[in-house]
Parts: sequence; structure tokens; C-alpha cells
Amino acid sequence: MVRSGARDQAKARFKVFVGRITGSERLEAEGRTDEVKATIRQKVTIIRHRALGMKDSLKHSFKRGRS
Repeated sequence: MVRSGARDQAKARFKVFVGRITGSERLEAEGRTDEVKATIRQKVTIIRHRALGMKDSLKHSFKRGRS
């Protein structure tokens, strides 16, 4: 399942909001935990994409160097 960090973060913020309105500390805490998870997921995805880009650019530079 592909997840969108932005979508997860919006859902988490909504949980925090609902938790505050209803007075549910558990729901608010769960939302905050989900926010942290979503932020970490976004950062890991960015790092992964950058690493793949570097890998591809190195492949292309080595191919050009051998020719």
C-alpha cells in the first residue's frame, strides 16, 4: 500500500483537533503520534528518492566514462 505522507499528516492533525474538541486525551495523543510518524515517513521518502537519483546519476556517469 502506497501512503502519502501529506495525507497521513492531515489525518493526524484531524485526530488532534477532534481530540481537543471532545476532550479525548487518548485521541489527541494518538494524533500527535501519527503526525510524527507521517513526518518521519515523508523525510525517509525524500532521502530514498535522493539516493536513487544519486545512484542513477552515478550509473550514467560511469557509462559515459567507459565509452
